[in-house]
Amino acid sequence: MKTRLLSLILISSCCLHAAARAEGEAPAAVPAPTPEHTFTGNVAFVSDYRFRGISQTWKRPAVQAGFDYAHASGLYAGTWASSVSGNSYNNGAGLEWDLYGGYRLPLAEAVTLDLGALAYVYPGARLNAAPGQPSAHKYDNVDVYAAVTAGAFSAKLSVAATDYFGLDGATAGYAYFSPLPAQGSSRGTAYLDLNYGLELGQGVSAGLHLGRLWVRRYGELSYTDWKLSVSKALPELGGLTLALAVVGTDADPALYQAGDSAAQRAKRLGDTGVVLSVSRSF
Repeated sequence: MKTRLLSLILISSCCLHAAARAEGEAPAAVPAPTPEHTFTGNVAFVSDYRFRGISQTWKRPAVQAGFDYAHASGLYAGTWASSVSGNSYNNGAGLEWDLYGGYRLPLAEAVTLDLGALAYVYPGARLNAAPGQPSAHKYDNVDVYAAVTAGAFSAKLSVAATDYFGLDGATAGYAYFSPLPAQGSSRGTAYLDLNYGLELGQGVSAGLHLGRLWVRRYGELSYTDWKLSVSKALPELGGLTLALAVVGTDADPALYQAGDSAAQRAKRLGDTGVVLSVSRSF
């Protein structure tokens, strides 16, 4: 994923300052109050949808959109959706639909605590027990998270409150490209997300990301991911933003693959790659 200033203090300060100015000089403008309800949206087209460094679209483009609501108290809720590949999420609609909500609490100037939950839903999708044989197990996942933002730096820890995208003792043999020994539930899997943003001027910004996934009871699935990105805001083109990112992981390629049963070929989903995107917020 906004410090609230006290308007009475600002108004008093502006009035005192205006009284001391020379006669005829216009007083400083008073900032508009923060609205009680804020609604925002976003749309994007990306050349490859990467989640925690892993391609969700079989290294193909995706269309994405989201809608968010925020209350002046700090409460927020939202939804976001993206196309995904049926090679990774079998038997479904080719859609990821996220629902989330939480509370943001200012701790100090430019420091915010964010507590929330996020549900990942894949309508109709079921893990295949064998090629062409859907099981009863879903890919759906729920994370709870805590994040701290301090200026340009943010750190977020997410913990799976469910089996991690359907992985448990019953599905370990077919949840990933190579079979895994059954070790029980993967509930409690954790992901640490570290980010730093830098404004370069003229609408250009850069970002650094480092992430680490710890898969509970299935350590062979744990990995580190990283991303370097640069973006350019283009207000002259209707508020579009263009971005370029280099994304990579050290994930085991024997596990993080997805096959195309029709063409009998597979792609490594965690390899280093370049992602281009065009987006707009409104």
